[in-house]
Amino acid sequence: MAQNKAQTFAHLDEAKLSWFHIRAVLIAGAGFFSDAYDVFVISQALPMIYQVYYGPEYISGSYPANMPGFNNSAPIPKTPQNTKVNFVDHFPNGVHVDGWLKASTNWGNLLGQISFGILGDSMGRKKVYGIELMIIIVCTIGSTFSSSLVRGMSIIVMISIWRFLLGIGIGGDYPMSAVITSEYASVRYRGMMLAAVFSMQGIGILMGSVVYVLTLIALKDQIRNDYAVLDYVWRIAIGFGVIPALATVYFRFTIPETPRFTVDVNKDIEQAARDIQIITDGFQIEDQTAPIAPATEVTTKIIDEDELLKPSKMSDFIQYFSQWKNLKILIGTAYCWFALDVAWYGLALNQSTVLSLINFNGPAKISVDGKLITPPVDIQDLFYQIAIGNIIVACAGTVPGYWFTVGLIEYMGRKPIQIMGFVIITICLAILAATWETISKQQVPFLIVYTIAQFFFQFGPNSTTFIIPGEVFPTRFKATCHGISAACGKVGAIIGIQAVGPYFASNTVVVLSVFCVIMASGIVATFLLPETKGKTLEELSGDETLGDDTPFVVSS
Repeated sequence: MAQNKAQTFAHLDEAKLSWFHIRAVLIAGAGFFSDAYDVFVISQALPMIYQVYYGPEYISGSYPANMPGFNNSAPIPKTPQNTKVNFVDHFPNGVHVDGWLKASTNWGNLLGQISFGILGDSMGRKKVYGIELMIIIVCTIGSTFSSSLVRGMSIIVMISIWRFLLGIGIGGDYPMSAVITSEYASVRYRGMMLAAVFSMQGIGILMGSVVYVLTLIALKDQIRNDYAVLDYVWRIAIGFGVIPALATVYFRFTIPETPRFTVDVNKDIEQAARDIQIITDGFQIEDQTAPIAPATEVTTKIIDEDELLKPSKMSDFIQYFSQWKNLKILIGTAYCWFALDVAWYGLALNQSTVLSLINFNGPAKISVDGKLITPPVDIQDLFYQIAIGNIIVACAGTVPGYWFTVGLIEYMGRKPIQIMGFVIITICLAILAATWETISKQQVPFLIVYTIAQFFFQFGPNSTTFIIPGEVFPTRFKATCHGISAACGKVGAIIGIQAVGPYFASNTVVVLSVFCVIMASGIVATFLLPETKGKTLEELSGDETLGDDTPFVVSS
């Protein structure tokens, strides 16, 4: 008679929150801090790179005499010291080059999520976990020291290459951290633990702007004397992302294999029992359906390698997902993540329009001889304002949203939070699209609607699309399916950044309308998914038997 997995993993599923659980969340969360930091720090780095490397070439002309508030009787020459470069309009295909630079990490994410997901299921979580962080460390350092070649590739080509490779490591972290956290967690705390890991994305986004602010303050006088000192600012900011990764890599390489993978795939029952005892702080795990043999009589069933189910077998994967009840869940997790990321990344990495509307993207235009012009700027103060504006947006909606999810997910469930988020975001985007001509000129109403949308991105689908794929699939496919779902999200991110995002400033209403429709489709797709609250991983995947008669016994 086949062993019931719910009984096999009873002590793991019912365990109290222990130091091991907290340690697993911290190890995975520190990596996610680095992931988010590295992804979003580029949005403020690129304008500095453009200013330093393309300002002298593209900035020319002068500001007119007698500008209001400047007391200048003669024209003021435009220089990189007092004028922000317009890279997008001057560089050939500048809008698409800028989009590629912002999206290059997401292209790497797509590759990393699928490849590391497959490796995590075929080789094991432990053997792969940590490799993705080593890639992140090496490529972050490479990005930090990017420069133009004397003859050949420019700095923007070099940094895009490094960031693509960086994206592979970041992408690998998604399925590995989600699956490991999920398979270690008890039923009661699983959603909270996964949400806590993912919430570090918000802290990473916030910390990126904090590092920019502190660096700009520290180098304030130098930048005001020489704009080229900005070259240090963006390098310091990008390089900072390596610190949490370095602090975490040892612990990732030494974390034990998850008991579920050890039992379901490796068939090493005794090792899984020892690991469960470590996780549950010494509880004894016994078979609840058969008599427990004395320690001297316990035997281990030897399983021939040919009998082991190979999780990477395409035939097994196809057979499982040929059933609609299983396929619809993969479609649901993949499409919901896709829909979310079109708007989430499209807005997050093209935030200059938002910052302009809340007056944190440079001075307002002034009228000179009947014409509106942008006046001279203090280039250090300009980038300082941008960093402060990003902090305001993050603190107002982004960071709190993540932690509301952590606190409420085990009470509300995953589906209600995801549906609620999609609905409210859809409404917010519809309001912005319908009233753009007026609301874009009203700072307070705009900021209220935008902040609500940002809050419910995080207290909504941005968190749950990460959590649900880590729960609903069988152990032998879990990392692969999480990777596929996340990769579909990155396809959405690439579309949002490269296909839609470049037209945000010039066709705002159309872009917001597109985002609105896509968010609404996420509501429908969520109904393909089961509610995972309060259920074991085996109940959710329908994979509730061990598949042999091997007793799962731990004797003291």
